[in-house]
Amino acid sequence: MAAGGCLLLLLLPSLVTASHSSPGCKIRITSKGLDLVKQEGLRFVEQELQNITVSDLHGNEGQFQYNISQVKVTDLQLAFSDLNFQPQQHLVFNINNASISLRFRRQLLYWFFYDIGSINASADGVHIYTVLQLAKDEAGRLKISNMTCNASIARMHAGFSGTLRKVYEFLSTFIVTGMRFLLSQQICPSLEHASLVLLNSLLDTVPVRNYVDEHIGIDYSLLRDPSISTDTLELDFKGMFFPRLREDQELENHAVEPVIKETERMVYVAFSEYFFDSAMQSYFQAGVLTIELQGEKVPKDLEVLLRATFFGTIFMLSPSVDAPLRLVLQVSAPPRCIIKPSGTSVSVSAFLNISLVPPDRPPVQLSSMSMEAKLSAKVFLQGKALRVQLDIRRYGWCPMGAWGESPPHPTHSCFLLSRFRIYSKQSALESLALFSLQAPLKTLLQLTIMPIINERTKKGVQIPLPEGMDFTREVVTNHAGFLTVGADLHFAKGLREVIEKYRPVPTAAAYSSSQPAEPSLDPSSL
Repeated sequence: MAAGGCLLLLLLPSLVTASHSSPGCKIRITSKGLDLVKQEGLRFVEQELQNITVSDLHGNEGQFQYNISQVKVTDLQLAFSDLNFQPQQHLVFNINNASISLRFRRQLLYWFFYDIGSINASADGVHIYTVLQLAKDEAGRLKISNMTCNASIARMHAGFSGTLRKVYEFLSTFIVTGMRFLLSQQICPSLEHASLVLLNSLLDTVPVRNYVDEHIGIDYSLLRDPSISTDTLELDFKGMFFPRLREDQELENHAVEPVIKETERMVYVAFSEYFFDSAMQSYFQAGVLTIELQGEKVPKDLEVLLRATFFGTIFMLSPSVDAPLRLVLQVSAPPRCIIKPSGTSVSVSAFLNISLVPPDRPPVQLSSMSMEAKLSAKVFLQGKALRVQLDIRRYGWCPMGAWGESPPHPTHSCFLLSRFRIYSKQSALESLALFSLQAPLKTLLQLTIMPIINERTKKGVQIPLPEGMDFTREVVTNHAGFLTVGADLHFAKGLREVIEKYRPVPTAAAYSSSQPAEPSLDPSSL
């Protein structure tokens, strides 16, 4: 028994680690970001409350009979509202002392007097308290999983006109009390539909698992429910790329977990080395990290140098001396990303095979060499797309004073100095003979290969934000093992515009049943 308990204690650390997977991507929304959401959300709530459908109200009191129909909200005043974080998984939306103006149609019968017309009414002291629970669904998408709502109306007034105005005012208690009850009963169902249906349709626009290009895809599924404090909301995404030929493949995450401490901007997005490593491994497994140059695609100066370097070998192939050259650069292992406070770099190992390609004859290999390069990486945002541009030139930026250069553009990650070397796979002597090729081949990489690679990654990968929301004033900051993008937000499209775009079309039956019935003008119907 004691041995079993000791074994359990030894296994506990590994069980805890297994249950808490490190995210490749993390997003923090601050209270400043929530304030922006509140402004747009308030407009959305106003639009929803203006569409409230109130059932017809009819009844009688002695000889007085009434029918109230076609109730419409004509104005809303939601001056006092607030949206706050509530630990652990909730958002609280509170509206105080609001007012709602209404207009509805009246049909009144008092003894032998029958009257129809309209009534203007106002509901004052409206209080709405809603709590939204956020959670991840089975697909790993952020959803509003539950909502609680409480609505009350402190006072309601109705203004009457016409020949029976004094009678209406005397009997208005029955009408106003009924309308107050019906209106308060419709506020929460309207907001519940807006949250659980309409706002969730907006969250459906956040990319979860989609293709980046014809070779790889990205998995942005949530690892766990959101974590909410009094000032921030944090989301942990898997942030893992996968080859499209092996979509079920999982890459273990051993990278440093991003830690976001800043709160000055509206939103922060952090990416660990795992995020970038999984992308490069997926491209490697897809077999696309190979580039071939042949004939006229080989720069002329480099061709002359290569022919001079391998003159002896080529001379022995007298019938094929003028045959075109072929260079095949093939990455030999998945590249690795290294993120430091001083900058971001990518380490690459590759094989370079140089051959003659005589017409109608098998290729003749002149040399096979290994290459090692440490490329500087510039990470930046373009719209909502995260892009990486690689470079092999020897320039860079470090903290002020280290290199005597100015800081980089704030939306770009720092550079690291590049490193490049080639050596023979055959012998140290041949490696020495290849030394003269190092500078020309580095130039080849910079002028020919790097543009091809950067063109392939030009599109970038989208950051998981809802449609209609964009970044502004981005700042990229490097840390040990991860980088963060701090930014403010703005709505390029309103919530209503995006929701209407994805709103499901109602069926004919559902549409007809939701329409209020036309009131009867026949006094006998009362």
